[in-house]
Amino acid sequence: MFKNIKAPHTFVLLVGLIILAVIATHFVPAGSFERFKDAETGRTLVKAGSFAFIKSNPISLWEVPAIIYKGIVKSAPIVTFILIIGGAFEIIIDTKVFSALAQRLSKVFTKRRFMVIPAFVTLFSIFGTTMGMSTEVMIFVPIGIVLAESLGLDRVTGTAMIAMGAAIGFTAGVLNPFSVGVAQSIAQLPLFSGSGYRIFILIVLIIITSLYIMWYAKRVMDDPRKSIVYGEENPPEFELEKEEVPMDTRMILSLLAIVLGMGVLIYGLVKWDWYYEEMSGLFLTLGVVVGLIAGYDVNKIAKIFGRGCANICVGALIIGFARGIEVVLSDAKIIDTIVYTLSNAVDGMPSYLQAVGMFLIQSLINCVIVSGSGQAVVTMPLMTPLADIIGMTRQTAVLAFQLGDGFSNSVLPTSSSLMGFLVVSRIPYTNWLKFMMPLFILWTLAGCVFMVGAILIGY
Repeated sequence: MFKNIKAPHTFVLLVGLIILAVIATHFVPAGSFERFKDAETGRTLVKAGSFAFIKSNPISLWEVPAIIYKGIVKSAPIVTFILIIGGAFEIIIDTKVFSALAQRLSKVFTKRRFMVIPAFVTLFSIFGTTMGMSTEVMIFVPIGIVLAESLGLDRVTGTAMIAMGAAIGFTAGVLNPFSVGVAQSIAQLPLFSGSGYRIFILIVLIIITSLYIMWYAKRVMDDPRKSIVYGEENPPEFELEKEEVPMDTRMILSLLAIVLGMGVLIYGLVKWDWYYEEMSGLFLTLGVVVGLIAGYDVNKIAKIFGRGCANICVGALIIGFARGIEVVLSDAKIIDTIVYTLSNAVDGMPSYLQAVGMFLIQSLINCVIVSGSGQAVVTMPLMTPLADIIGMTRQTAVLAFQLGDGFSNSVLPTSSSLMGFLVVSRIPYTNWLKFMMPLFILWTLAGCVFMVGAILIGY
């Protein structure tokens, strides 16, 4: 009966969620917290105990098309960044430098092909836990896909071993300035204190994530029909070269340019606070440089760049559609009401469930405030005094925030990091959920255990 029912296109799914958000604005009352600017950090924080209901501002269904437009406009920086990434990587992939690299790396991992998974998960978890790599991970996904497919694995495995590595690193947040750093400063804790327990959490998450991806990869290798992208057209840029690509002087120079570019990227993110503008400029330059090294003339480079942008355009627009959900909740002024209601729910829970409850509620709040630092400045001024009242340490409250903020970013359609790497890998969102939901459940169960552990050790 249900065999012929197809999963909805991502555009259809997102418009449906926008409509649900619009309907919610007619039932959820508008509300607002008082906000003030912290003199020491300059951040705009929420004043605890200041919530008040205000005049409702429900959104009409007739406004949905305009909301989608506003979502795309508000997402312009990341949409533009993704288009440039698509064009730049089309040039790099066209030179076959990734194919040449993957062919040689595949020989290293041929006898232990599944070991590439924990190796990459661990590497990118370090990037995520030290410099907060999230959206930027999409830059590295094509490398993972080409390598995975050269080993006989699918592009989901190649995407996951990079993107999920960065995700768990970001979540554990050992030295993550964008989530833990902001939350601890608001909670008046020493910067990056409690790192020992967070390192333990990171190690456990690396083990869980690596084993799950390896299990999936093994199933797909045994039966390709079990791949979540089975039957989907494989993007031509990820098609493997049947003949060996020679590693000539041009290839070596191209690889050196890419390595240098990645080094500049990491340094810029850590030391110069780079964001989309600077990263876009770097990759636009890198694409052109690699094209010139390969012997392409400027017209060929321009043509390939345009083709890459066109190939990724639909995916880039998906991010704008997803932003429409936030636009609805923000314009109707119900985000603060949702946060206030959920934060109050923790206080009403039995004491032995409060730590787990705080973690789960932070996960729900992440559905409406997807920015890690943005969620910190709204929720931590509320959760910090609440933790004091119920006898929970502030460090545990920060842990609840970082786990709640981190895990759900890999399943929420409003997450720019998720939609970014799905755009690059050409994996439909609904297909991704089939792969991701079992791992997300494992992460959530582990998060509950971590919260109980935090209470037991007096974290």
